[in-house]
Amino acid sequence: MPEGDTIFRAARALHQTLAGRTVTHFESVFARIVRTDDELTIRGRTIERVDARGKHLLIWFSGDVVLRTHLRMHGVWHLYPRGARWRRPHSEMRIVIRTPEYEAVAFNVPVAELTRGRDLEESPAVRTLGPDILAEHFDVADAAQRIAATPEINIAEALLNQQAVAGVGNIFKCEALYASGLDPFTRVAGLSREDIARVVDKARRLMRASVAGRRMAFSVYGRGGRPCRRCGTVIAQRKGEEGGRVTYWCPRCQPPRVAANARTV
Repeated sequence: MPEGDTIFRAARALHQTLAGRTVTHFESVFARIVRTDDELTIRGRTIERVDARGKHLLIWFSGDVVLRTHLRMHGVWHLYPRGARWRRPHSEMRIVIRTPEYEAVAFNVPVAELTRGRDLEESPAVRTLGPDILAEHFDVADAAQRIAATPEINIAEALLNQQAVAGVGNIFKCEALYASGLDPFTRVAGLSREDIARVVDKARRLMRASVAGRRMAFSVYGRGGRPCRRCGTVIAQRKGEEGGRVTYWCPRCQPPRVAANARTV
């Protein structure tokens, strides 16, 4: 699934190319967002801005209209000069936004909602989102407090909880936990607020580096069965319950925490 950094980059590219331009054509396979006779018609509106909120991409049009998309596992937005050949088959097209110079095409996007900007915050998908980890004024302490409010789950699950912090996905969950030296399966209750803040800050730093275009050599993600780059221990992996995502970690660099009330006999 695309993570917050991927959505951020896509939104930035769309904004830089389309902001200020007028929509000359709009089409979609989603009948619910194709409006031709009411106040949410897209054609003729100006694209004001494109931004990201967690894993949601938001396209804002003049007249307080917003198109929200979520890419899930396989969705992607492409930008083309007007008339250029698409790099994906037409059968994968879900949305087309055309201006006199460019067209933006959403391929395999499974979720799309058209709404008024004033109603966006009441959308169930947005209303429950935590603060965006890539937001300019992100508060690490606030995010740590939100995660601390889920003491019974492990820290790996907590980092993926979009209601606590929006934007973190499986890659940066694994990499931030490794960089923080934290065992992924430690319950949140067993961590200090400083521990939680440290891993959130690591995730933010790694994701901002990705947004800036810095190439990463993953330390643990996708490296199950291979040696740790730091200590040589074999990287472990475990699939989550009910087909959940795979967690990767180094058993030596990220040792399990001993419970605070444990006693040596």
